[in-house]
Amino acid sequence: MFYFRNVSNALKARLNLSTPRGMRRAAEATLAAFDLVHCHELRTVENLLVTPVAARLGLPLVLTPHGTLPYGTGRGALKRAWDRFFGRALMRRFAHIAADTEQGAREVRDLRARLGLPPAVDYRLIPNGVDLEEFADLPPGDVFRAQWGIPAGAPLVLFLGRLHPRKGLDFLIRALAQANLPDAWLAVVGPDEGALAPARAQAATVGLSARVVFTGMLTGEAKRAAMAAADLFALPAVGEGMPLAALEACAAGLPALLSPGCNLPDVETAGAGRVLDLDVDAWAAALRALLTEPGARASMGAAARRLVGARYTWSAVVDRLEAFYDSILLG
Repeated sequence: MFYFRNVSNALKARLNLSTPRGMRRAAEATLAAFDLVHCHELRTVENLLVTPVAARLGLPLVLTPHGTLPYGTGRGALKRAWDRFFGRALMRRFAHIAADTEQGAREVRDLRARLGLPPAVDYRLIPNGVDLEEFADLPPGDVFRAQWGIPAGAPLVLFLGRLHPRKGLDFLIRALAQANLPDAWLAVVGPDEGALAPARAQAATVGLSARVVFTGMLTGEAKRAAMAAADLFALPAVGEGMPLAALEACAAGLPALLSPGCNLPDVETAGAGRVLDLDVDAWAAALRALLTEPGARASMGAAARRLVGARYTWSAVVDRLEAFYDSILLG
């Protein structure tokens, strides 16, 4: 395991660009001992430093883009500038794509076409994974509710993830207000990345300030307690890869209400929740139905656990990833 200090933390904070000091030297000193290099996300300084070394050594390069390629998912101007200067040379080095969703594979093909590269590379679908057992025995949910002043019997929606505009938190608050459930609460769990202040304002505008709690980032037992307290997980995101929070919520036995941008259509086909376009009326109706039907929630929650157990455990994901690596290295 190697750690590198940033040359500029300001660039990381303002543009989400790492500037790892000494990474090129470390790559040149160590990569010859490896058989393959797997990179995560495309437009990173790390890739500019490491992929030329790997290419010179003849090492296969694998890319998982994690839903970051489209220009419409944030920092569009920066992405266009990056692609203008670095995109074609960088993307052409990746002959193998481990896409976490079918949408992610399409986005790679679209970007390659935009950069004037042929579409034919080696694609494999390898989703994100979770540890199912981590969410098997949750702590009592009443501890979380008492801590945040949420009444014991009140329906509780959980939003878990980065508070970033593309996660759709403001939309969720509007939909919950329109659902017209005077006893329903929303717990917002995650670090602020620009959406906290607008979400607080939105809650005040629609009259939900008293029933929306913002906990900040929770990890470990505290996060598991939030899941135990909740009745429903909701994420109306756009431009996602495959959100780990949604898989963790399903592993915890929570029914999920998701947007198509979460790239988990099997949540609906498996009976583990609903996947709805971003229409406030539709989301309000779904929230109203799910929060007033405990039997349906219980059935969906059980289906959510089964779905994760069948497709998204780490053992299943690692088996697929190892098979992909073997196909690259052994032919």
